Amino acid sequence: MTAQMFFIGFFGLAAVWFGIVVFRTFSMVRSALALLFSQTALGAMFLSMQAEFLGVLQIMMMATEMSIMAIFMVMFMMDPGGLGTMEMTHQKRLSLWAGFVSFVGAVLVAIFVDWGPIAATAPDAAQQTVDLGLELLGRSMLIFETAGITILTAMIAATAVAIQPIKRSS
Repeated sequence: MTAQMFFIGFFGLAAVWFGIVVFRTFSMVRSALALLFSQTALGAMFLSMQAEFLGVLQIMMMATEMSIMAIFMVMFMMDPGGLGTMEMTHQKRLSLWAGFVSFVGAVLVAIFVDWGPIAATAPDAAQQTVDLGLELLGRSMLIFETAGITILTAMIAATAVAIQPIKRSS
């Protein structure tokens, strides 16, 4: 077993573990941090697979996103520290069934779909980064830009709606 396979497995297990921790804690901030660690482990998996651009991008995006999420939760949640009791899961039976059905569906797709021939060779990491950059700056650019503007608009709107106007005395 190579070191690369060891690290992919290690970071994969870490991602799953922290994904479980997201739903096992009573604190929204701790949930955000667990989600950050889970997504960082995915970024580390990319790095282990020598997809440096995707790994660094994943880690940078998730660090920023989860930091903003934790800040908003501290600002607007009634009990962000989790000192009171709080249930992080809703509709448990439906969620368990949906998760089980999704898992079985994913396994069936992975096993029974004809994925085509296995590539004999793959481009090196630098060429993969160039190809990804051309894809992102080509036909997918409008989609990513629209998603970014939509998310920014939603954040500004949520902040504007949540804050109380300042009442000035005359």
